[in-house]
Amino acid sequence: MAKLVYGLNVSLDGYVDHTAFAPDPVLFRHFIDDVGGVAGSVYGRRMYEIMRYWDEDHPHFDDAERAYAAAWRSQPKWVVSRTLTSVGPNAALIDGDLDTAVGALKARHDGVIEVAGPVLAGSLTDLGVIDEYRLYLHPVVLGGGKPFFTGPRPPLHLAASDRIGADVIRLTYVPAEPQR
Repeated sequence: MAKLVYGLNVSLDGYVDHTAFAPDPVLFRHFIDDVGGVAGSVYGRRMYEIMRYWDEDHPHFDDAERAYAAAWRSQPKWVVSRTLTSVGPNAALIDGDLDTAVGALKARHDGVIEVAGPVLAGSLTDLGVIDEYRLYLHPVVLGGGKPFFTGPRPPLHLAASDRIGADVIRLTYVPAEPQR
């Protein structure tokens, strides 16, 4: 059975914004290795549309960016959307009941299935199916934007903390109550 993990870069004040801060080379290498090792990823529509950037090689890509793009393209992706009618390569739309669909993904796969997108993660948290939260805490204060957590959350327990790169701390939390 796969473990469902929600993780994103987050500011000190709890917001996510891919345009406000970027990973240093060490953290970017961590993300390359991470993406290459997951069983797949579940995306909300907005996050999937942002990540589609990696579907193509761009002339300005350096070696690390080419490696990330290759790893991202190789993994299965499942996209939750009420508006999209098609998705790109190695991706499938999730339609119907979200709880049933994600439960089936967890049952069919081993390893880690990552969740990308705070709105989707909020819905999956409400369903009680996220097994782990990874906050990549950057030393940036945004003062507003899209929050990492979209609503009240059940109690969490700190499972691990580690420094990645020069300035980022990854905080890993698990729900206090077992997930299904």
